[in-house]
Amino acid sequence: MPYRHRPLAGCLCLLLAGSLHAADTSVPARDPAQPVDEAYTRKIREYTTEPFFLSPLVDYLPAAAGVPTPQAVLGDVAGAPGKLPYAADVHRYMRMLESASPRVKVRSIGRSEEGREMISVAVASETLLAAMETNRARLAQLADPRAISMDDAEAERLLAASYPVYYITGTIHSPETGAPTALMELAYRLAVDESPYVRYIRDHVITLITPVVEVDGRDRQVDVYNWHLAHPKDNWPPLVYWGHYVAHDNNRDAMGLTLNLTRNVLGEYVFQKAQVLHDLHESVPFLYDNTVGDGPYNAWIDPILTNEWQMLGWNNVQEMTRFGMPGVFTHGDFDTWSPGYLMFIAASHNGISRLYETFGNAGADTVVRRLSPDEYSRTWYRQNPPLPRVSWSQRNNNNYEQTGLLTSLHYFADNAPTFLRNFYFKSKRSVEKPRAEGPSAYVFPADDPRPGAQAELLRVLQRQGCELSRARGEFEVSVPAKKKPKDKDEKAGDKTGTADEKPEKPKTERRRFPAGSYLVRMDQPYSRIADMLLDYQYWSPEDPQKHPYDDTGWTFGELFGVQVARVDDPAVLAVAADRVSGEVKAPSGVEGSGPVLAVNHDADLALVSLRYRLKDATFEAAEEPFEAGGVKFARGSFLIRGAGAADAGRIASELGLRVHALAAAPSVKTHPLRAPRLALLHSWLSTQDEGWWRMALDQLKVPYDYVSVQTVAATPALRARWDVIVFPPVGRPAAAIVGGMPRWGNALPWKTTPLTPNIGKIDSTDDMRPGLGAAGVTNLRDFAAAGGLVIGVMDTAELAVNYGLTQGVAIGRAEKLKAPGTIVRAKVVDPASPIAYGFADTFSIYTADGPIFNLSNLAGGRGRRRPPEETERPTGRGTADDPDRPMGHPFVEPPEEPKAEAWEALPLTEEQRRNPIFVIPPAMRPRTVLRYGDAKDLLVSGLLEGGKDLAQHPAVVDVPVDKGHVVLFSNNPIWRGETLGSYFLVFNAILNFDQLGAGRTPAAE
Repeated sequence: MPYRHRPLAGCLCLLLAGSLHAADTSVPARDPAQPVDEAYTRKIREYTTEPFFLSPLVDYLPAAAGVPTPQAVLGDVAGAPGKLPYAADVHRYMRMLESASPRVKVRSIGRSEEGREMISVAVASETLLAAMETNRARLAQLADPRAISMDDAEAERLLAASYPVYYITGTIHSPETGAPTALMELAYRLAVDESPYVRYIRDHVITLITPVVEVDGRDRQVDVYNWHLAHPKDNWPPLVYWGHYVAHDNNRDAMGLTLNLTRNVLGEYVFQKAQVLHDLHESVPFLYDNTVGDGPYNAWIDPILTNEWQMLGWNNVQEMTRFGMPGVFTHGDFDTWSPGYLMFIAASHNGISRLYETFGNAGADTVVRRLSPDEYSRTWYRQNPPLPRVSWSQRNNNNYEQTGLLTSLHYFADNAPTFLRNFYFKSKRSVEKPRAEGPSAYVFPADDPRPGAQAELLRVLQRQGCELSRARGEFEVSVPAKKKPKDKDEKAGDKTGTADEKPEKPKTERRRFPAGSYLVRMDQPYSRIADMLLDYQYWSPEDPQKHPYDDTGWTFGELFGVQVARVDDPAVLAVAADRVSGEVKAPSGVEGSGPVLAVNHDADLALVSLRYRLKDATFEAAEEPFEAGGVKFARGSFLIRGAGAADAGRIASELGLRVHALAAAPSVKTHPLRAPRLALLHSWLSTQDEGWWRMALDQLKVPYDYVSVQTVAATPALRARWDVIVFPPVGRPAAAIVGGMPRWGNALPWKTTPLTPNIGKIDSTDDMRPGLGAAGVTNLRDFAAAGGLVIGVMDTAELAVNYGLTQGVAIGRAEKLKAPGTIVRAKVVDPASPIAYGFADTFSIYTADGPIFNLSNLAGGRGRRRPPEETERPTGRGTADDPDRPMGHPFVEPPEEPKAEAWEALPLTEEQRRNPIFVIPPAMRPRTVLRYGDAKDLLVSGLLEGGKDLAQHPAVVDVPVDKGHVVLFSNNPIWRGETLGSYFLVFNAILNFDQLGAGRTPAAE
């Protein structure tokens, strides 16, 4: 039935006062005319550990002839102890429900990396489901107001005839196990319950459910739980693999869209034109509706959304508190700054993002839990807090999740006209963004020196649903003027700015862009996600929020190493341009003719793919820039022989590379560029961060062996098997990586068995507990000494330093540094190093409080020294600037102390040379390839405090070890599919593993 229009002036009073519809639909109470499934209801009450963990919405289960309850698949009720269904069982139940009820429709929305299906389940009245397509057509016009010429009157007509779509997702985090059974039962209730309260929801909202988001991880979690049930007295293996690639950070992929699960949910959200995306999680007692959370809120969202968060969150708290359910709150320490969370797909696409954290036990056991004081204390926002000690069951969890969702759905149904109107206005305001708030567009210049990276970033925007255009001709617009460098004495990087400073009025300059430049116009419905990804972020060190929940900077142009111009000038919207219809591809193909192929090195990721695709061809890397055939080539460019022109052309086209065929090789110094045998090393403590590295290698089709620290410890002759061992960050201290897990208790197997058919596929072990150990450290050291390359990153770089794989590098202690996921400036120190091939002198990198490297020319040297300006003279005569003059002998001028830059080792003193046992030979000394920028301009995007601790220190160091090398990264160059601009620092090291000494300047003794 169509909605009656309510005056806009009365909306606020309506929302604050609550529901105004007939009383029989606003009070939760079952329909006395509908029978109850008595056996199921008894089980609900039996498995609920306290009466106040129930609500009148879930303390019974209605019966419907011919419609199966979750018990048909589970063998017990939803939330029963000892019952965790696999993803396929959850999906099987949803299809059983679809077959039995005309109020349910199931749709396949895609597959996981391992081929498991993801589904969405639509539940609504027969009338709404029958008209779902026409309803979606109306919602599509509200989602893109240009379709109705931005006509508010027409929008009112459409929304009066439309019904909202409320999308619920569960179990993206695999150890958070309660949502699938809760959503099975919720779907059943919505389909069959004839109570006025639930019927009102069914008649006014299309509820869309994806019961299991991380389907691969769900099946592994069920395996682990089943192992626990079969070994009730033993410790169970921790869930070291969730999804195929990443664990917890699968909920940080909504920007880069690298994971199938993110793309599938985004695709369904956009296809259905949903108004809400509500993601279910488990962590804190008993229900934290972090829809409201805490600041700072994301700076690019529409303010209408922040009001909706407050409305929905506080209504949830009010309703569940009224039911007598303790521990429900909506304000907390979760900031909604980053747009990386799955739920934020809605916030960045004109909908409403929501997230619950309920209490869970990482399984279906009923467990007595003791809470910490900060969890059960009474605060202004949590007046009815959780119990300090509680017997908690999965049924309790299911009760809370369903009650929260049903009250939210009812509130949304009751206020559907308002939320649909807001949906329209947020979409309209996104289209009006250039005029109302800016910018007008972002421009990607056609002459960007990194066309492959540019195309990759543009494809990310296309996957986000953004519209791209391409300029037909050259054009000129005003852009922000380049900022002048800060004064060298300014303490940028510690605190930026003061309260007394007044911001300068932005200055502009004219800039000309070539024909073929890409435009991302802001007069489109999804302009906000483009603005979020391409703009710069600034998190003040003085912000009241001192504990950022996630990364604080993510400017994609900087992280991809791509030129992006933010244009406020509205004239850019008048530029003649054509809409891009297909997927953006970089210019490619073979030009010229001849037996030698030349490919410019611009750090394009496709270059590493090319080397392995043409593995039988002969590759050489130019050690200096050169010019051939009228084309300029950068240092490190590839010269290829033995590759057929047809194959090269086909592969170049597939990879998006330009190849130049030359009649003869240019006269330039080169070295061989091999396709090395690669191992990717992981610990059994965590595979979270290394998963992003595996994904990058797989996407680029770089072959590698995936091995654990236990394999390295058991393999003395590593060099016989591999040329390069890459050890991505583990997220644990070096001592833990070496030591592994405690050995008391039972073995922790991670193997494929009939009981655990889904684990042990990516890698396996009889016992997860042993770490790298002393044997593994020795084997890595011997591997490098025999000519291999070891790459260490952040904590694994610290391991290499602290356990003696390298000499001449020490880890400094940060005094004030705070860089929690921050983009900073980096400078190439040694452009002749093969690791720096293809990079500009200055570019941006991602850092997250990584180690601070100090170099020394002495084995075991600490390397750290105070700058002269921080060195105090000793107590004595004279002023602070005078030297002390001891009495009793003539004054002798002290020798000048050795000086060096922060990225360099101090020169040796005469005393150190007298008996140079610990002096590192010049050819073996660490070589700084890349350093962090100067303090005054270190910060690019995000939060940076105490930047002087990090400024100018080495970021990438190449340490010779006998015949081989260890390369250390202070930053994480491969992170979440977002840092493509720094990937090739790693790939350069890999491809040049046996030539890393190229271009090295002999160090003076």
